[in-house]
Amino acid sequence: MAERLQTVIGHVTGSRTIQFEPVSGLQTVGGGDLQLTYNKPRLSLEQRQFYEENGYLVIKKLVAQKDLDRYRERFEKICKKEVKVPQLLIMRDVSISKSEFVPGEQAVTKIQDFMNDEVLFDYCCLPQVVDYVECFTGPNVMAMHTMLINKPPDPGKKSSRHPMHQDLYYFPFRPAKRIVCSWTAMEPVNRQNGCLVVLPGSHKGELLEHGYPEWEGGVNKMYHGIKNYDPSYPRVHLEMEAGDTVFFHPILIHGSGTNKTKGFRKSISCHYATGNMEYIDVEKDHVQSTIADEVLDLAVKRTGLDRDQIRFADIWKFRSRLVKGEDCST
Repeated sequence: MAERLQTVIGHVTGSRTIQFEPVSGLQTVGGGDLQLTYNKPRLSLEQRQFYEENGYLVIKKLVAQKDLDRYRERFEKICKKEVKVPQLLIMRDVSISKSEFVPGEQAVTKIQDFMNDEVLFDYCCLPQVVDYVECFTGPNVMAMHTMLINKPPDPGKKSSRHPMHQDLYYFPFRPAKRIVCSWTAMEPVNRQNGCLVVLPGSHKGELLEHGYPEWEGGVNKMYHGIKNYDPSYPRVHLEMEAGDTVFFHPILIHGSGTNKTKGFRKSISCHYATGNMEYIDVEKDHVQSTIADEVLDLAVKRTGLDRDQIRFADIWKFRSRLVKGEDCST
């Protein structure tokens, strides 16, 4: 059963633009505790306060160009089928999903679950990245979800955009405050090629109901968005240079815009969680039950197992990998 489950993969605009500059135990500041980060030397007090208030933090030039070049080369080899990675999921945009497959990166818009590829998984283990991650998760660090996104030029149907969503919607593990995403630009990202868009402070809210948006051009598989989303909520476009990395909270509302350029926009990311996480049941009468049902239906289709033989949490356990410390999850 374990081997068969390991084949299950899935996760399958009035606004302002901000350019970021580098900002060189619990701690009481301004009458309140900083609950979302640990008091470690890597984060300054100003950075901890910013994350606590806004739910995200951008670190400039965190990942070296030589590493980004290695990941790009590996991605190209995977797309050309020169390299085969176990349990890797290769995805195409809905606009080209039914067209004739042509090997190469132009046919692939995302690869995810690269935890079994040592070249790409190297990103998740970069010391400078993990140093920051530990400030959010603590010393036991698990890589839970890995992606390299190759956002394509939009064909005119706006299918290259990603609806506003909260990542916790996909995750059956807690606590939320000990989960963080590391998202690194592999080249300059801006409003023209569909940079990330975040709603500062939205991480202080609750996990909201999601579903497929009713977009004329179609929506990519499992790209659920928040229902009844209010577009008037203040938002920030994160324009970043190659190597810049944003760390953000799993309840932060975010998405990405249409790629209006002729090139592909690449980024690499990993969601981390504390090794002391607890898996929860989200499969019945829960705000996450819709995505759980969709993923489990896919699992049944791919493995041939009966529905009652698979739990949503099991799928996430199989796609996770220890980065540092111990896996003490329950």
